[in-house]
Amino acid sequence: MTTTTAVTIVNRGSHTPPTVASVFLDTPDAYDAAVPELELVRDGAVARFTINRPERRNAMSFEVIEGLRDGVRDARSDDQTRVIVITGAGDKAFCTGADLSAMSGGADASSAHEGRGLLADLFREMWRVGKPTVARVRGFALAGGFGLAMACDFVVAADDAQFGTPEINVGLWPYMITVPLLRSLPPRLAFELMSTGRRVGADEALRFGMVNQVVPAAELDTAVDDLAVTLAEKSPLTMRQGRQAFFHAMEMSPDAALDYLQAMLTVTSQSEDAREGIAAFLEKRPPKWTGR
Repeated sequence: MTTTTAVTIVNRGSHTPPTVASVFLDTPDAYDAAVPELELVRDGAVARFTINRPERRNAMSFEVIEGLRDGVRDARSDDQTRVIVITGAGDKAFCTGADLSAMSGGADASSAHEGRGLLADLFREMWRVGKPTVARVRGFALAGGFGLAMACDFVVAADDAQFGTPEINVGLWPYMITVPLLRSLPPRLAFELMSTGRRVGADEALRFGMVNQVVPAAELDTAVDDLAVTLAEKSPLTMRQGRQAFFHAMEMSPDAALDYLQAMLTVTSQSEDAREGIAAFLEKRPPKWTGR
């Protein structure tokens, strides 16, 4: 027997009241709730995804991961969306990874294996979306939730945030988050956390460059909103091309990267947005981006 849980999409326009559309997902009885498991609020140029399972510290079911993956994929082709924010409901946790109780029962080995690939698919969509992604972290960011935060381009954390990979304590290894951790942490630190299950507080995370900003919990929303607005004000074309070039260059040899970056500079400098940006600077006025 199953119950239905809604993934609710809220659109907030500047001139129209919010509109709501719901997609219903079948989930086991154990996850029955009167509220959606995943909420997407579109507020101008910012798309905000909230994992809405605070009673389970925002642990992700397969359906939540799939909803995030599909939502990020849709944002890629949505010209109105310029920034993506991912967070968790409540004040206890950003996300504590996969819901082991939801994922351990009912599926055969092959189906379970395929299901675990959803997290990899989510990371891929986040990295190819072409728009900056921001993790708003309050409380625990553990296991797959740690990986989800590290897969974002920016991390703004409350001073009560904790990061860690406790999988080793239950006889598992955090395989699926290895790549986002290695993109965000020194390898020696990443391996230490994976091997020991030790948790890292917000201040230590800031020292290691795991997060961009740490603020008091009461100031978290303001800090995230300020960053999102700043990012949304930039040329969407230049942001997409520059973001792609940044991550590609990380994977190249220095010599190959320099050739590639030189070519990208030529491509971007010939765009309408680059010409508009330079003209606006010289004329001392705000630029009007076209995304071309």
